Amino acid sequence: MLALKILIVEDDNVSALLLKKALEKNHHEIIGVAATGEEALDIMEEEPAELVMMDINLGGELDGIKTTEIINEKFDVPVVYLTASSDEETLQKIAGTNPSAYVIKPFNIRELNMMIELAIFKDKKEKELQKLNNELEEKVRQRTADLNEANKELKKALEKEREIGELKSKIVQNVSHGFKTPLTSILSSAQLLQIYSEKDHPMKGKLMKHSRKIENSVRNLNNLLTSVLFFGKADANKIDYKPSRFFTAAFFNEVIDVVKANNDKDVAIDTTFENVPKTLKSDTDLLYQVFENLLSNAVKYSKNKGHVEFAVKVKDDIMVATIQDDGIGIPEKEQSQLFDRFFRAKNVGITEGSGLGLSIVKKCVEVLKGEITVQSKAGKGSTFTVKIPID
Repeated sequence: MLALKILIVEDDNVSALLLKKALEKNHHEIIGVAATGEEALDIMEEEPAELVMMDINLGGELDGIKTTEIINEKFDVPVVYLTASSDEETLQKIAGTNPSAYVIKPFNIRELNMMIELAIFKDKKEKELQKLNNELEEKVRQRTADLNEANKELKKALEKEREIGELKSKIVQNVSHGFKTPLTSILSSAQLLQIYSEKDHPMKGKLMKHSRKIENSVRNLNNLLTSVLFFGKADANKIDYKPSRFFTAAFFNEVIDVVKANNDKDVAIDTTFENVPKTLKSDTDLLYQVFENLLSNAVKYSKNKGHVEFAVKVKDDIMVATIQDDGIGIPEKEQSQLFDRFFRAKNVGITEGSGLGLSIVKKCVEVLKGEITVQSKAGKGSTFTVKIPID
């Protein structure tokens, strides 16, 4: 057994002497014998003990339990109680001070040594546990501080990114708006050239050919700028749902007329309307983007003199529209990327396009709280189905 510096606190001289001799026989050093709690604390101030043997019933103002509470708080030294009572009330008082062990009087040497070893072992493990707990708390505190610092840096980075995003959006919008005016002038000039070329002119054929090229290029560039402006608003979260009541026939006729005006493949567009009310309530700007882009793509990727079916029906306050073509279709392995910005399938060949149309459709459908699905097979056409809630 490890030799310890022990303080005996016992108000019975005979019991104290017997205990002292028993402990010294096991090579422990007795630093003092105190008859009261006050005396015990004075001795501890002079020479701290490694273990205290504490009688519960002491003379003076401090009994053994109160003295132990002070020792626990001030010196953090293991205490072994000495008591002649083993009743439940006494044991509950003892347990409240978290003793390292207790010995019932009269004690024997073997039991005493066992309780001392238990007390030292318990104290050692409790201190190891406390040390681990302190280290864990320190790690948690440090990790929390690191996390708070990381959050601050993240907020700064996000704020910087937001500022850069806003600046980029403003630049894109300003540049795009700046392009639209000269493009309008170029388009007007190209159309005038076509009018002039209709008269007898030695270069009539070439004038018509090149003016149409100019017109088509301007329209394509204008569509691209419109798409860029759209995503500028989308990235700035400025696309709002603004419903209004509109005449359905007039709306769909306008969309189809615009698509047909740019149809240079002589593609037929067949329409079917089922249970469609005379008027509907929704955001016509967003609906226009959805149907104009889907129908334009259907025509663009159809074969010459191909066929597009456009069907619309309303049921249970849901507008269901399908656009089916017999064109080049979409390879199955690329369909997961179909609505990504600037994505174009590998089989589009030299067909012009920005890869933004379907991204715009997807965003508009989301704002309209609808859904869009596609069924397609390479070389066998595509069918897009749009479901949009309407009032």
